[in-house]
Amino acid sequence: MKTLYIVRHAKSSWEYEGINDIDRPLNQRGINDAYLISKVVQNAVKTPNVFVSSCANRALHTAMIFSYAFDFPLANLKVSKALYSFSDGYLIKTVKALDDGYKSAIVFSHDHGINTFVNKFGSKLIPHVPTCGVIGIKFKGDHWKDIKKGETFLVEFPKHHKPTKKV
Repeated sequence: MKTLYIVRHAKSSWEYEGINDIDRPLNQRGINDAYLISKVVQNAVKTPNVFVSSCANRALHTAMIFSYAFDFPLANLKVSKALYSFSDGYLIKTVKALDDGYKSAIVFSHDHGINTFVNKFGSKLIPHVPTCGVIGIKFKGDHWKDIKKGETFLVEFPKHHKPTKKV
């Protein structure tokens, strides 16, 4: 059995002009959401064996906050340039290339690739994974390279854990 957690990076800032997309930081809401959801997930699941992040600043910052919540050593955080893609192809390749010694993994990536991935490999239709959304999928088998349709068992979005505004 293999367990995968897919995390869409938290909300990024658009306030800085002249910086490359890859360098965009999290905004305050993104930072707050990452702390909130990392604690929710940390209380619900065992620490994944490996943390893998896109090299984009916003994904790395999200991964660092989750690493802190899980007490996962930052020195062990793996960074993947291939995950700085908005296609599910690189996400699939990254997951299928994971070392079989890892029973569980958490991957921090980007919008379109995540949406396509969780609907292709998960058992629950999720029309849109919002920023800092976390999806957990369990796969039968012992080899990451052989993953097929799995069972979606965790869906956590920041809005599920914030007080609703009264009108």
